[in-house]
This record gives sequence, C-alpha cells and structure tokens, in this order.
Amino acid sequence: MLDMDLSNAGLDRDTVGRDMSFFADDIDAMKNDLREMIFGARILVIGGAGSIGTQTLRTVAAFGPKSLHVIDHNENGLAELVRTIRASSKPFPVEDFQTLPFDYGGAPFALWLNARTADYDYVLNFAALKHVRSEKDAYSILAMLETNVLHVANLSQLFVNMRGLKRMFCVSTDKAANPSSMMGATKRLMEHALFLPIENRAKPLATTSARFANVAYSNGSLLQSWQMRLSQRQPMACPEGCRRFFVTLPESGHLCTLAAFGLEPGGIAVPALEPEEHLVLLQGVAERFLRSRGLDPVFTRDESEALSNLEKFAAAGKWPVLLTPLDTAGEKPYEEFVAVGEKAVATPMRSLLRIAYKAPENMNAFRQLMNYLKTLFRRDAPARAVTIEEIKDLIGAIESGFLKSHVVSTKSLDQRI
Repeated sequence: MLDMDLSNAGLDRDTVGRDMSFFADDIDAMKNDLREMIFGARILVIGGAGSIGTQTLRTVAAFGPKSLHVIDHNENGLAELVRTIRASSKPFPVEDFQTLPFDYGGAPFALWLNARTADYDYVLNFAALKHVRSEKDAYSILAMLETNVLHVANLSQLFVNMRGLKRMFCVSTDKAANPSSMMGATKRLMEHALFLPIENRAKPLATTSARFANVAYSNGSLLQSWQMRLSQRQPMACPEGCRRFFVTLPESGHLCTLAAFGLEPGGIAVPALEPEEHLVLLQGVAERFLRSRGLDPVFTRDESEALSNLEKFAAAGKWPVLLTPLDTAGEKPYEEFVAVGEKAVATPMRSLLRIAYKAPENMNAFRQLMNYLKTLFRRDAPARAVTIEEIKDLIGAIESGFLKSHVVSTKSLDQRI
C-alpha cells in the first residue's frame, strides 16, 4: 500500500458507513501504473483550491510528479491549500509546486499558458459553478454556461499547440444525467465541450470525466453547512425523505485520480455504488452527525419553532433540524449516474464503471449555443435582455429531454435556512 491514508476517519465514516475508501483496492492495485504515468510528469490542476481539486492533487502528489501547478481565482483557497501542505507532517514529493491566482477563462491565464516553454503532460480541471441554487435568473445561468461550458471549450483550443499533452480530465456531476436543473444541464454540455474533437490538433487528445455523488463535508455542501450552523448556533436544515449517495473528501480524490489516469479515454467514470447498500437517508445522517457531538436531533417542519426554540433545545442537549420538502427550482428527488440512452459497463477497476461518451444528435444546435454565448459575451455586443426561456430552448435543442426533466418552481433554496 502507498504511504497514503485510504481510511475514512471520524464523521466521514459515520456518513458513508465505510472504514476504508471505496476506491482503496483499485488505488493499491494500480499504484505501479499510476506511478509510471505520474512520476516526473508535469501536471496542471485548474480549480485546485476547491475541495475535490485539493483532494485529487494530494492523491496525485503521492506519486511524485515533477511539476504540479494549481490555478484558481480563489486567492484565499490557494493560501489555505499551501498552508495545509506546508504544515503537514507527511512529505510533499513535488519538485516544482506553484499556485497561481488565475481565472481559467481570463486573458492572464491564456497569456501565461502560451508563454510557457514546457508542455504539460496532464491537465485536470475542477473549475465549475456547481450549485443548483445558482438557478436564480437568466444572468446567473449565463454565468454557469460561461464557466462550465464556454471556458472548457476555450481551454481545449488553448491546448491545440501543446503537443506533449497526453490527457485532459474534467470533473462532471451526477446531475448531468437526465438533468433537472440548469446547473446539471450546463455540466452535461460541459461533457460535450470536453469530448468533441479539438480542431487543428495533430492527434486526438485523450479525455475523461467523472460523475459522482455528494462529497461529504466539501465546500458548500449540506453537511458542511451543518458544521457551520452549529458553530453559529443556528438550526440545521435537511430535505425530508431524501436519500443520497455519499463519498468522503479523500474518496473524491481517489475517484478522480483513477478516472483521470486509469479510465479508457472517451469515457465518463461513475462509482459502482449500489442503491440498496449505499443510498443513505439524510435524516439519518443528520442524526448521526448530532449524536457525534453529544446532541439529540429535534426534527420539525416549522421554521419559526426551529429558530425561536434553539437555545431551549440546546440547554437540554438537543438541536433543531428543519425538515424541508423537495419543491425548489432544479432540485432532483433522486440520484442517478446514467442518462437515458447511456450504459455503464465494467472496467478493470472494480470500484468504477464507464459510460462511453455520446455526442449530441444535433451538432448544429451545440455550435449555435457556443456562437450565441460568444456573441453575447463580446465586449462590443449591444446590450439586450436575456430570458430563461431562450436559454432553455437553446439547451433543449441539444438535450431534448431537458425540456421535460427540468424542474421549474417559484421557490428557491435561497428562501430557506
């Protein structure tokens, strides 16, 4: 086994019900292959200050790459990443480690990349707008399309002349399968932007992606919000009757490492999780979370009761948990990794299945969307109003099922605890 912690410690173990990483056996079985690919390699990690990017680069670093360059527009996240690595008692076997505060869709990043004299061997992209709650208005949706789709397409074009590049990986989401939200739809479109051939490239670029479950205690996650609600002495909130798949933070890094370096190109990795065994009720997770803190949950559907009685509950060793219905815009009542018309097949890695990428039937519609975005975002473009309906029609021309699967509601997660 590598000098790498493959256990699920503390609260993570309580959430997923596993003592060891779901992907531990495959990481161990592939360690020689992974080391052969990664040792001495030059790797670019985009969006590496986020939870999943950070976990993946820490996994990758254990195999000794020569260069590990991390791009993220979140300066605070990069600073914390460096502090975490430098303060760790474990060695960080990377000769050339750099963090750079770039927006990967911005001009400084493109200029910096073109000025480099050495090619990257691998590019791992984790940059995304990933919250269903971002589905607020047409302009918030445009921001998701710009970050999740247009920037990925532009990124691919930047690599046209990088002949030494061997592989590119972009993380997707389970919400890209039969998407019910605009966020999920933009990540499905991201898969198209990633896998469609790069024009003018001498040879095809090997590309892979991954869809997977909720990452417990990741930045912006529901479980992280529970930690924050307790520290700020506020009620917790939990969708009622909702079951979810979970992976731990370390597991997210193991999964992405296997998908980025071990998956056959042209495929989307999904974890081989079984609903009967691995789907967990969120109310049960909330109960275990509170009991680990010496508290008993008080489940309620009354927001005013949760807010007004918190101190009384806390004095009795209890904590209010507001149960909310799944009736807000874009919310999906269940999780799935495989879309209609797709098939997940076994891989040499027992913990991962592979979905072969399927191009859209209407390629012209995808090109029209890309041209629409490029025209709209031009600095000299005339100002005009944009509607959710026109965006939805453009997406629906590419992913026709989205016109039916999209969950529309006047209610938003921003209106709740």
